Amino acid sequence: MKKLSLGIPFLLFAWCLPAQNNVQQSTGPEIKTAQGMVRGATEGDVSFFKGIPYAAPPVGANRWRPPQPVSAWQGIRDASKYCAECPQAGFPRGSGMSKNSSEDCLFLNLWTPSSATPKSKLPVMVWIHGGAFVFGSGAQGDYSGTPFTKQGVILVSINYRLGRLGFFAFPALSQENPGEPKGNYAYMDQIAALKWVQQNISAFGGDPKNVTIFGESAGGVSVHSLLTIPLAKGLFQKAIIESGGGRDGVLTGRPINKEDIDKNYPVSAEKIGVNFSKRYGIEGTDAAALAKLRALSAAEIVDQGQETAGQGGPPTYSGPILDGNLVPETAESAYKAGRQARVPIIIGSNSAEVPAGFVNAGSKEELLSQFGSLKDDMTAAYDPDGTTEFARMLTMVNSDKVWGEPARFTARSVVTRGDPAYMYLFSYVSDSMRQWMRYGAAHASEIPYVFDNLSSRNGGPMSPRDHEVAKMMNTYWTNFAKTGNPNGKGLPKWPLYDLKQSEILEFLPDGSASGEQDPRKARLDVMEKAANKN
Repeated sequence: MKKLSLGIPFLLFAWCLPAQNNVQQSTGPEIKTAQGMVRGATEGDVSFFKGIPYAAPPVGANRWRPPQPVSAWQGIRDASKYCAECPQAGFPRGSGMSKNSSEDCLFLNLWTPSSATPKSKLPVMVWIHGGAFVFGSGAQGDYSGTPFTKQGVILVSINYRLGRLGFFAFPALSQENPGEPKGNYAYMDQIAALKWVQQNISAFGGDPKNVTIFGESAGGVSVHSLLTIPLAKGLFQKAIIESGGGRDGVLTGRPINKEDIDKNYPVSAEKIGVNFSKRYGIEGTDAAALAKLRALSAAEIVDQGQETAGQGGPPTYSGPILDGNLVPETAESAYKAGRQARVPIIIGSNSAEVPAGFVNAGSKEELLSQFGSLKDDMTAAYDPDGTTEFARMLTMVNSDKVWGEPARFTARSVVTRGDPAYMYLFSYVSDSMRQWMRYGAAHASEIPYVFDNLSSRNGGPMSPRDHEVAKMMNTYWTNFAKTGNPNGKGLPKWPLYDLKQSEILEFLPDGSASGEQDPRKARLDVMEKAANKN
């Protein structure tokens, strides 16, 4: 394990070393950043720069510390290839760490028109990848920014620390460097990347005063957090949340050091950190124990992706943390009090996110009974004539409870504060995927369409209709990044969300789009009652 953790970072560091300054070998565009020169590459009318460090490697004593400044480099750094992704379990589970991962992973990638100059002042979009905060990277091929750039925006994708390297608390860690925020290193990385954008994006042709952050799943949760973290204020001007929830309870913040004060998270983050240390025979909670934790290899920290000490054992991974400093409250708490950033948003979810997992049951009766006094309301909304297939019903309940109603709650909170919100429902399923997505669009299935970066799924060809949907979604997203309004010439009208009309844009199963009252309204109304009852 230790040889693996030492060997892989070495190879990847060599892969990402800055190239020496040699004008004769220069074939790509060169840009001067605040940290040094970078050389990218150009394909057609798009230039890209990959593997640019936005913070120092979070290794050694910097493990579980806020991201530190990048040391300036001499010569020209090669930025034509992706660098390492942050440590995460490989697939299949049990196969060790992902072979492309290293703790030296705080890199970003960007795509810009080859004709851009510092005077271009192009809108900027920063993509925050999903993956339950335990896997993924900004270097995935699906996240190529070329289609966005062809629509006139600069696309930036980022890595951020994952799993226990991204979210971790321990008593000695809480005492160390008392002036620093604790626990949420993933969010600190995201903020550091946004600060890099503010400092450097003008050199690539971008406008630091027109930045849109967007993300899906854990990336969407991250956008909620950035909207409500005081330290992130002013680093972006618009936000898009894809399947990111908005209510408490799903990756939304665990108390750092108090027990039994949160119905969603009864075990504190510090307690979980102690559970993890015991997994490796590390006793005590003092500075010596913390030093031993920092001496563990990245592979040992990842621990094959396990989140408990063996099946049914105590939890060993916390997820996001309410540290009282960087993250003083959950997004739901901030929205209810009107403390979120004053920016326009797009928010939405998919029609059949997951078949189960958050709400589980073996029958309709068992499912409906979980909602207590709302059982009759649930029946009227989800099974009015008694013919709804149970699997479909369970899918709808999970999709509405975790993603659909929380998105509506967020949109309403934003509109109540006086800011614009646009809400969507993605219901489109490619013909090649219909046998796997029987009840609608699954979690994350909108991403290739948003990026207009389609690839064959399960060997089936992508149809002209698929490409039309992708072009439409990518255009809505880029229009919003440019102006704060997704509408534009040739697109179906996307209504501004209004508390009375409750109109959304649905990307329909036939590939068209329509602005209409939310077809899930009766279902979401019941879910809202359930949320307010708890």
